Amino acid sequence: RLFNYTEHEVLRFLLSNLRWWHDEYNFDGYRFDGVTSMLYHSRGIGEGFSGDYNEYFGLNVDTDSLNYLGLANYMLHKLDPEVITIAEDVSGMPTLCRPVPEGGIGFDYRLGMAIPDKWIELLKEQSDDQWDIGNVVHTLTNRRWKENTVAYAESHDQALVGDKTIAFWLMDKEMYTHMSTLSDSSLIIDRGLALHKMIRLITHALGGEAYLNFMGNEFGHPEWLDFPRVGNNDSYHYARRQWNLVDDPLLKYKYLNEFDRAMNETEERYGWLHSGSAYVSWKHQGDKIIA
Repeated sequence: RLFNYTEHEVLRFLLSNLRWWHDEYNFDGYRFDGVTSMLYHSRGIGEGFSGDYNEYFGLNVDTDSLNYLGLANYMLHKLDPEVITIAEDVSGMPTLCRPVPEGGIGFDYRLGMAIPDKWIELLKEQSDDQWDIGNVVHTLTNRRWKENTVAYAESHDQALVGDKTIAFWLMDKEMYTHMSTLSDSSLIIDRGLALHKMIRLITHALGGEAYLNFMGNEFGHPEWLDFPRVGNNDSYHYARRQWNLVDDPLLKYKYLNEFDRAMNETEERYGWLHSGSAYVSWKHQGDKIIA
């Protein structure tokens, strides 16, 4: 079922809901889920978007949905100029993150959804010595000019059952036997820890104007997420994050967590997220160097 955005009472209901969360709970951040399904009459199902402007300004665009999203953003920012709104959109809709007075839809950020998909694709299909450095840089920097993007290396979409976390793609079953600081040295673990750090650092540095950490990614959480369902006998076993792993001084998870803290503190000091687009002056495929 879909909302009829031409009806005033529907708009009143949706907008009052947004205001209620702001007024009652002092919410100052809103993530709009599945925005792509709202932007187009086709709901974006089975479509690939090439970036051609005809895809965004044709009859397939749901202008009633656009009007609602613009109203929602305009109202929230009038209520509180410090409110942050984020759109989950895979289509690359132009002006999605430009102010409403400019004719934009008014979001502050869009999620850089191609970035985690690229990392999982590389980890699934190629060894790290085969990675196309130019393609990595293109994916990280391919975003609309003057439209802010939230960069992230992984989220729940990648960590749900049936897939693996980045840490598990890199180190797999070795994580169960060689993550202790007292265990024998493991090349798989050492290489995995190093690559996990580099994946996060380059995503943070080149991927956008904000950085999102999915809970547990900061210390390389090893396991997937799976919520109670018939297929797992309503088990809660994997509906968890194992915070004890990073608190154990004898486990190597602490090294990833310390790197994450240092990375964010360095950004806070030098401010690369809000300093404009970075210029990549060097991409060396053989040496796997990006500068």
